[in-house]
This record gives sequence, C-alpha cells and structure tokens, in this order.
Amino acid sequence: MDESNILEVKDLLTTFRTERGLMKAVDGVSFQVKKGEILGVVGESGCGKSVTSQSIMRLYDEKRTARYSGEILLNGDNLLKKTEKEMREIRGRDVAMVFQDALSSLNPVIKIGEQIMEPLRIHQHMKKKEARERALEMLRLVGIPAPEDRLEQYPHELSGGMRQRVMIAIALACQPKLLIADEPTTALDVTIQAQIMDLIVELNQSLSMGVILITHDLAVVAETCSRVVVMYLGQIVEEADVNDLFDNPMHPYTNGLIQSIPKLNGNRKEHLYTIEGMVPLLNQIPKGCRFAPRCPYATELCRNKMPELEMISDTQKVRCFYAAERGEMSV
Repeated sequence: MDESNILEVKDLLTTFRTERGLMKAVDGVSFQVKKGEILGVVGESGCGKSVTSQSIMRLYDEKRTARYSGEILLNGDNLLKKTEKEMREIRGRDVAMVFQDALSSLNPVIKIGEQIMEPLRIHQHMKKKEARERALEMLRLVGIPAPEDRLEQYPHELSGGMRQRVMIAIALACQPKLLIADEPTTALDVTIQAQIMDLIVELNQSLSMGVILITHDLAVVAETCSRVVVMYLGQIVEEADVNDLFDNPMHPYTNGLIQSIPKLNGNRKEHLYTIEGMVPLLNQIPKGCRFAPRCPYATELCRNKMPELEMISDTQKVRCFYAAERGEMSV
C-alpha cells in the first residue's frame, strides 16, 4: 500500500440477501484516498455511492443481510478482517461519517452534549469534565454560537444547519484519519450549504485528514475536491483529477451529468439537458455495459460485453469502449 494513502479500497463487492436472491449493490469498486485529500464520489441516486461508504465502515448486518469481499485497507489494515468488536473501536476513532439527515441520525432523547461526549469517553477514555470541555471546543470549532447553551439542548431545538454542524462535531471529536461525508448538505438552504462545505474544507486542511465527499452537486465537487469518482449502478465508470473531469469528461454518463448542470448565462427558452431513462434496479442489470441502454453511443459490442476500467491518461480512468477509442486517438 502506498504510504501516502489513508484508505485503499480494492475490488470491493457488497452483496445483499433479498427475497429475490443475491443483489450486488457494489461490484468491484477500487479507489484510494490520500492524506489531506478530498475525493468526490458522484452519480445519480441508486448508483451505489452510499452503500460503498457504509461498506467501508461495515455498517450493514453481516449475519443476516450483507456480505463483503475484496479489501478495505485503512493505513494498511484490512477492515474486512476485523471483528465487530474491533470495528466498534475503529468507527469514530479512525474513520467517522456524517450522514445525510442529521435529525434522524441524532438521538432525539439525548442532549447534544452527551452525544458529542460519548465517542470521547468510549475511544479516548476521558472523564466527564474533560469530555465536556472537549465537546465545547468542538462546538466552537464548527461555528456554533453559545456552545454552553447548545450542550444542554435536544436535537429538535436546533436548526437544520446547527444539527448538521453537531453531526460534524461528533464525527471529528476523536480527530479521525478519514471523514466520510454522505450528502452533508441535504435539505439545507443554499447559504447554510456553503457554510457547511467551507467548514469541511477548512477542517480537512487544518487536520490533514482524508475526506470522501458523496454528493449530487457537481458545482460543490468542482470547488472542493481534488479527484472525482463517478459511479453508475454499483461500478466506477470514470475516475479523474477534478480539472480533467470537467475539461474533458470521457464517459458519456459523466458528460451527461455535467451537461445537466443549469447554466446561468444560457438561453431561458432552452430545455434543461437530461439523461434519457433511469438507473435500473439491481435485479435488472443489463448484459454488457450497464449504461448502454441509456447511452447515445452504444453499439452491439457495448450491449454484449462489459468494458474494463482503463487508464486513458496519467490522471484519468474510464470504463467505456467509445471513450477508450477517443482517448487513443487523442494521445
């Protein structure tokens, strides 16, 4: 494992047992996160972004519903070989997660202060007074006013933006090496969204931690991320440095996502670009390239054979026969 990588995921496969049989929600995903880097993970709903992130933390019920294979190396240690007891020690201490909906993620009957203090007392064995001081420090760090008062409040007494900041405070309390932010600005207004993203970038730089940012918002990706992974139906279809991805998107799906961004200087009479069709269900995965039924460039080869994720340049990988030919012509 490269020493500069905090996280290295290799051929991750996440399978769920369902009434309709085994369903592969994540299929052969590989990527790395370096120290101090923000990696963006983008794609439509149902593409496997959240399942990938929760698989890294092994949050699914492995006894009844989920099965993992591959490798998830956190500083060289394979998390898939850890016991559940060892994973409980790792979650919150070494890798932490900010979930989409802070209101449903926070315990409604426990005060904010207790929820921030809990990981400190479990992982760092702090006394109550010391943990309280650290909780106050974390609330100040994430920009919450009157932190002494907030410690004694319940989640429903805070605004959406404050609850999300509390979630970030809980996640960062033990100063993890890796932060996974899964749609951290969902249901927040634009001003609060900008504040939350500025906070994540600031903490990423000051703490030198790796960040995986899962989002639908490509504008946020362009402003905050250094590299981007594009997922479709459980697979990575493109990976590139952020500038290369926006300057020269190689996969038709990536190109469609970028074209779908509203343009402020565009013609108001023009229809907003949309990608035809929808992401199929996991029991309806097509043969060959998974994007072929929605792709304007699909051929018989695409419909019958799965393309591999190939290097197009030093900074760009793509899973597409059409894009691979374009890449070879442009070199």
